[in-house]
Amino acid sequence: MMVRVACIQTNTGPDIAENTRKICDAIDKAVVGGAEFILTPENSCHIITPSHRKRDTAMMEEDHILLKAACEKASQHRVAICLGSLTIRNLQGQLFNRSFMIGKDGRIITRYDKIHLFDVDLPNGEKHRESDVFTAGTRAVIADLADVKIGMSICYDIRFPHLYRDLAKAGAQILLIPAAFTVPTGRAHWEVLLRARAIETGCFVMAAAQTGRHDGGRQTWGHSMIISPWGDIMVQKEEDEDVIFADLDLSKVSSVQSAIPALQHDRTYTLDINAAS
Repeated sequence: MMVRVACIQTNTGPDIAENTRKICDAIDKAVVGGAEFILTPENSCHIITPSHRKRDTAMMEEDHILLKAACEKASQHRVAICLGSLTIRNLQGQLFNRSFMIGKDGRIITRYDKIHLFDVDLPNGEKHRESDVFTAGTRAVIADLADVKIGMSICYDIRFPHLYRDLAKAGAQILLIPAAFTVPTGRAHWEVLLRARAIETGCFVMAAAQTGRHDGGRQTWGHSMIISPWGDIMVQKEEDEDVIFADLDLSKVSSVQSAIPALQHDRTYTLDINAAS
């Protein structure tokens, strides 16, 4: 089975309405390029610094203008869309970093709330405390999209390989990693982590990323890419805003997983810190 996919790389600002227009234009461009499935980056709705300002601007799911617009685009073009993440507020005032899978009929198939929140102190002095703003998700999600199994994740999740192993063992063929990676961590780790997740699981990896300088001076790495189950970079965009495409032959997932059946070779073991050499 072949599927043509697209990743949108964009520079999100603080205005949700403006970002909605930008994402919709990029979706149109992806459709013109023949995409059947489209992935947008993390924080597609808005990026504001400091991040606690999101509490004043976050929308509830039923009111979110970008979510509504993406559902309309999916129905209009008969294309499946994953919004990499939006900031969503619930009735209790909690915020979630939430990804939405939208089917070709414009209906929401499933949702994924980011499990691993980005709480770090980087060597360049940057400090991030995502847990000060967001509530962590508690469940892993595979979307069944016309018999294509798609494992969902968001950004910092990439550093927790067991999540992707579990998704692959449950049947995922494509792993989604929408992101807003910082420049220092992106330069050091982005490519190697993405390729490792593909190699470890034998799945395709789609990584749509934020790029450039954002509100308040925050900078993101860009370098959106699509990676084969063997770990090869099929296509990559460096720092410009754009749409990238790839044709995925899903039969390669089973062939790679059969050639190196590591997903079947888990063993139980004990950890003995004082073991003799």
